[in-house]
Amino acid sequence: MQIELKNVVPVPLKDKFAQRTSDIWNAHINFNQGERIKIKAPSGTGKTTLVHILYKLREDYEGEVLLDGKGLRQTSSEQLAINRQQQVSIIFQDLRLFPNLTARENIELKRVLQKPFYESGVIDAMAEQLGVTHILNQRAALCSYGEQQRLAIIRALVQPFSWLIMDEPFSHLDQANIGKAVALIDTECEKRNAGFILTDLDDDTHFTYNRQLAL
Repeated sequence: MQIELKNVVPVPLKDKFAQRTSDIWNAHINFNQGERIKIKAPSGTGKTTLVHILYKLREDYEGEVLLDGKGLRQTSSEQLAINRQQQVSIIFQDLRLFPNLTARENIELKRVLQKPFYESGVIDAMAEQLGVTHILNQRAALCSYGEQQRLAIIRALVQPFSWLIMDEPFSHLDQANIGKAVALIDTECEKRNAGFILTDLDDDTHFTYNRQLAL
């Protein structure tokens, strides 16, 4: 799947970016299948807004977003559901786990949306790799934020996808756990020939990026 942005700018940021240069806003840019894109985004420049636009959670923007040449705004609710189940997976900055479900239940909800991409045992294997096996049967609300962040990463990786969108996915992890998460994400993207878009505040060397852009 190719993602194309044609002169997109969020309405609340329109005046700011009339005076400010961005690689994303008010630009014509393509993200091609399999590319690994890092978007460095200072606070207040619309990092999470971009993520929400790409996932069609908000439409208060000018310009056009196209998926394989088809306008995102015109996507039907049925096709949007298919896209989210098969084409685009996401790690939200605020994680969006269900607090009263266990860690495992949160992940299972994503795994079984359609014909499962993985068997349930893969959850245990990924949890072991990220060091969260001991909390799988614990309510998500009782997990630390760093633990929840690792659960959100696993949840995003158990479904099929062509693109993985990540909004500050490692903000509450130490370097050792970042390394484990990066290795898992790298492996899962390779399996699918999938690309990713990662937004963060600072420069990093977590992945080998095809492009690093400034918001």
